Amino acid sequence: MRRFSLFNATSLTLGFAFLYIPMIILVVYSFNKSKLVTVWAGFSTKWYGELIRNDIFLDAAWVTFKVAVMSSTLATVLGTMAAIVLVRAGRFHGRTLFSGMIYAPLVMPEVITGLSLLLLFIGIGMDRGVLTIVLAHTTFSMCYVSVVVSSRLVSFDQSLEEAALDLGCSPFQAFRLVTLPIIAPAVISGWLLAFTLSLDDLVIASFTSGPSATTLPMKIWSSVRLGVSPEINALSTLMIGVVAAGVITASLISKRTAVRQQREERAAERTEAA
Repeated sequence: MRRFSLFNATSLTLGFAFLYIPMIILVVYSFNKSKLVTVWAGFSTKWYGELIRNDIFLDAAWVTFKVAVMSSTLATVLGTMAAIVLVRAGRFHGRTLFSGMIYAPLVMPEVITGLSLLLLFIGIGMDRGVLTIVLAHTTFSMCYVSVVVSSRLVSFDQSLEEAALDLGCSPFQAFRLVTLPIIAPAVISGWLLAFTLSLDDLVIASFTSGPSATTLPMKIWSSVRLGVSPEINALSTLMIGVVAAGVITASLISKRTAVRQQREERAAERTEAA
């Protein structure tokens, strides 16, 4: 076993400092009493109160929440279906093309994705708004759901589903009553991941949104260009909290799934041994 050297500790510390010190500073100055974001004048929560009374930010937050819920739900359904096809369907004509199209958004630059979707919406004459943002976010987030659910389906014991079919269940009933409850933690993790990605997106939303739909990251970006205000710090702090809660919840669910999977494997080994 390799020892944890001083070099590794220093590199890890510098890496975490580079990533998280700016966020910590932002959170601290969101409680600054002064209007100047770089001058500390004492602890205060008044900017959170000002933020609650800001109708522009509240409207943008509501649009962002609606888009995140709808896109993550749609991405979870489509991503789960794609994962089932990739894991269960075996070899079929066009499998390589299908899997490539599913995983392409993982490596595709967001600018290219946003521009291509913009050209598509213009070409079919669709007015840009909440619907176009939902479709765009579904496009790039369903691949993440597919990866998460596929990793669970690969280790799924299909004999449980076959037993349900032998007992008279239809394929849909077997999936609903047996498969879905077992893979539910992975599905929930995929939904939370898609929800978090939708909340954070700026580039794709800026291409596919219209005058009637402005997301919160877009509103923050446009406000920051005119100067950083304490309200922006407060709003960013709240977004960091929401995203962190989603990521932690997804991690806990994934960890719980892994522990349950290990228990199932051990129980199966004991059954075979007996």
